[in-house]
Amino acid sequence: MATLPPMSDLLSTTFSALADPTRRAILSMLLEDDMAVTDVAEPFRMSLAAISKHLAVLADAGLISREKRGRVIWCKLEPDAMRAASVWMQGFGQFEPVDLDAFERFLAGELADAPDAPPIG
Repeated sequence: MATLPPMSDLLSTTFSALADPTRRAILSMLLEDDMAVTDVAEPFRMSLAAISKHLAVLADAGLISREKRGRVIWCKLEPDAMRAASVWMQGFGQFEPVDLDAFERFLAGELADAPDAPPIG
């Protein structure tokens, strides 16, 4: 399990991980259920090594966890990891608490514009 950065760096790490459309697509996929790494990689037009690097960034940010079950590595969404970012955004008074359904709709809209995005749903 990855060690999370100090709180002062946690927001930067979280927002940096969320900045990439491929990583947002992966998070959207994991909203449905845990997935094996190979299943995560399937809809993307990139190597398994490239997907593994994206997964490492998400895991380092605490947004996902990875667990080896037998020979297969499974990925699981850790939605509570976005809590600090949500609290920070709420401080501006313009944002509501993170609603995962609304977040999924947002991701779907963002992914519709991404060239390598898998379909959501």
